[in-house]
Amino acid sequence: MRRVLEILGSSLNLTWQEFKSHKIRTLLSLTGVAFGIFCIISVLATVDSLEYQVQKDIKSLGTNTVYIDKWVYAGGPDYPWWRYVKRPSPTYEEMQLVKLKVPAASSVAFNISSNSYVGYEDDVINNVNYYGITDEFVNIQPIEIELGRYLQPVDYDFAANVVVMGYTIAETLFGKAEKALGKPIVLKSGKRAQVVGIIKKQGKSFVNAWEYDNSLIMPLGFMKEMMREKNSNPVIMVQGKETVPMEQLRDDLTGAMRSIRKLKPTQEDDFALNDIDAFSSFASEIFGGINKGGWAIAILSLVVGMFGVANIMFVTVRERTPQIGLKKAIGAKRSVILTEFLLESAFLCIMGGLMGLTIVFLLTLASKAIFGFAVFIAPNILILAISICIIVGVMAGIIPASIAARMDPVVAIRSK
Repeated sequence: MRRVLEILGSSLNLTWQEFKSHKIRTLLSLTGVAFGIFCIISVLATVDSLEYQVQKDIKSLGTNTVYIDKWVYAGGPDYPWWRYVKRPSPTYEEMQLVKLKVPAASSVAFNISSNSYVGYEDDVINNVNYYGITDEFVNIQPIEIELGRYLQPVDYDFAANVVVMGYTIAETLFGKAEKALGKPIVLKSGKRAQVVGIIKKQGKSFVNAWEYDNSLIMPLGFMKEMMREKNSNPVIMVQGKETVPMEQLRDDLTGAMRSIRKLKPTQEDDFALNDIDAFSSFASEIFGGINKGGWAIAILSLVVGMFGVANIMFVTVRERTPQIGLKKAIGAKRSVILTEFLLESAFLCIMGGLMGLTIVFLLTLASKAIFGFAVFIAPNILILAISICIIVGVMAGIIPASIAARMDPVVAIRSK
């Protein structure tokens, strides 16, 4: 153990001496390694952080949840919208029948949505999301209340004219969110409602899911007084029991909906089952592809950096040839010489890696302002970066180190 520590200390000291003696040459040679590590860490950290935010937003749609709609939640230039536009929209009555026919479901909710204005005295805010919901919506979509209360069973039973307001709307309309509680507001068609609760501030959403900060949540019956159900994007939300696989839930829902709509065996489904878990897997595949692109750029940079470090090591071996001969003459083994140069090469690459990490770390401090979300460097990414530096260092130094280890001590001592 003591011998190993001596070799480590010697290699580290030699690396530092090399850096002090040839600062410009060393820095230029390490630029490739630094850029390669910068590419790897920046891409992995940014993609991981972005994926975390997107997956968080997707999970906000509900875990183990299926959305029954007339539309398939997919996009692209080949989206066959003409196949779905004539389908019947889900209805509240169908939602009630799904509850009875699908025992695998733990919660079933009905939701309609629209976009309109909200006003208080002389102030008006446009483009506000309206959500009219049933009582089990909160089981699928847990909503944190910052102030006041959430909707109560009696609110649903009597279609009470009460709303739960998004934090941003409350701040914009009343100056301070707490001032909104108990206030009467004006909604679409001049309908009046009372604010009974304020939703906890959510922040920016990358998948544009619910945007609760800019939303009003109200009982379904009350919202139907302002707009027609079938023109308000009706959706049946079904969350499966924890012990029920998603495939079974989808099969049960398919059978139930076909039965409810009395479809013949030869008729195709006139509804869509949108699996939220499938969105999560799809997003993971996309981010996996982005990571591969980042790795391709990084590997190219690391190869360039590896040749730069190898060049330093060849020059170093040539400059230290007399010292190598003297060490071998007094008993240093080939393995010791080989290890010293390999460690020195690895330390040089680690220095380049630390340069790249420093740049990435500085960028993470400003990431919120630049990207709109915080970028974090996970511990496994740091371990990966150091491991790559060591591997690149060993690969860059293996040939020069082998040359040094095989030198004849007499010839090496006589060299100039």
